[in-house]
Amino acid sequence: MVTDPISDYLTRVRNAIGANHRVVEIPASNLKKEITKVMLEKGYIRGYKFIDEGPQGTIKIALKYDPASKRPAIEKLERISKPGLRKYVKADSLPRVLNGLGIAILSTPKGVMTNKEARNLNVGGEVLCYVY
Repeated sequence: MVTDPISDYLTRVRNAIGANHRVVEIPASNLKKEITKVMLEKGYIRGYKFIDEGPQGTIKIALKYDPASKRPAIEKLERISKPGLRKYVKADSLPRVLNGLGIAILSTPKGVMTNKEARNLNVGGEVLCYVY
């Protein structure tokens, strides 16, 4: 049993990148689907597919690499809010990741979005992770 599904999601992606895999399969949930959509919109992954088999379903994520240097698009995935210590931020104190080069993924009352989108909509929420 996994006590923190988001950390499990990030660790599976991190391990797949470390092993230079092209595709990684992850057990699905609605929050993981939304995080995957944000990562695709921002260009960190090549694509994804939701497979509704079994009780939970899976997400197949196609990882993105630079064709010339073979470096992954995702340099680092860092979990911020954990089950033992949740990190919430107000709209006026949203984090900046690598001076705006990376993104923070937030769970807000208006849905899962990046720190830049949350700043434009003037909403705060729980900081799930940093991606850069």
